[in-house]
Amino acid sequence: MSGKTASRKTSRPALVPRHVAVVMDGNGRWATRRLLPRTAGHKFGADALKRLVRGCVQQGVQYLTVFAFSSENWKRPVEEVSALMELFVQALQRETPDLAAQGVSLRFLGDREPLNERMRELMIQAESTVVEPTRLRLNVALNYGGRWDIVQAARAAQAAGVDLTEDSLGRYMCLADIPEPDLLIRTGGEHRVSNFLLWQLAYTEFYFSETLWPDFDEQTLAHAIADFARRERRFGRVSDKGAPVDPAGLRVA
Repeated sequence: MSGKTASRKTSRPALVPRHVAVVMDGNGRWATRRLLPRTAGHKFGADALKRLVRGCVQQGVQYLTVFAFSSENWKRPVEEVSALMELFVQALQRETPDLAAQGVSLRFLGDREPLNERMRELMIQAESTVVEPTRLRLNVALNYGGRWDIVQAARAAQAAGVDLTEDSLGRYMCLADIPEPDLLIRTGGEHRVSNFLLWQLAYTEFYFSETLWPDFDEQTLAHAIADFARRERRFGRVSDKGAPVDPAGLRVA
């Protein structure tokens, strides 16, 4: 396998994570260091997200889940939250057609009830956009929290009269229909998950970057994937030296 990969013209690693999750951190600090309002950091952060999506398509990642707005972010200043919501609306209006043209389908996870009606309508329109063929599914966590996810799954399972087990509860979690993340990337120099995909990250590999989110680019993504490719994932089992036990969730580049 390594020989075939080395013979290709691209520099992609031999193992590419099928599902990448990203905590996009550092917008505010990026703006503050440049004597700009925090909202400017979020605007430049939107450009970084476009680079991330482009890089994932190029690398062959099949699923991308990004933490856009947590359930705790409502505690931020009202002006900043309002600016973020307006930025989301503008991005949905402007970027959905371009994403579809790239073969990227959109899905949102989180509690939509607190969001305004216009935003909810745009989210439904974006999710219903036909993308053929789909090269990447982009999941945007908006007003999302990992604890909320577990609670909503438990309530749904209880309402269905399901006997709770790990498997049965897992079927009601957000993203239950796709593989769990293989790689979590967090930018901004912080080393925590911040209530993101708590259930789904049980066996995920973590990669922490000092890069502030607006500076994130395809090269940063490539470094994270290359680091991931060097790791041995045993899933609690024993493997032969240097050989991954279970390549599930990985695809050969």
